[in-house]
Amino acid sequence: MIYKYDGRGEKCPVPLVKLRLILKEMQNGDKCIITIDDIGSIKDIPKLLDKQGYIYQQQTNDIGFVEISINL
Repeated sequence: MIYKYDGRGEKCPVPLVKLRLILKEMQNGDKCIITIDDIGSIKDIPKLLDKQGYIYQQQTNDIGFVEISINL
């Protein structure tokens, strides 16, 4: 299953909390794509993913949005 969450315009900790809920639902083979623009979330979400051992890719586009793809 592919989970998508557009957190643009939402301030930390809202994207972090919503991502944690999605991660709890995910199962092996699932993917999550989260888009964020809040500087706090851009710093905190990768820290959380690293701490919990998730494999992810992060891309920044030209207008400052960050897209993070997480695979289980």
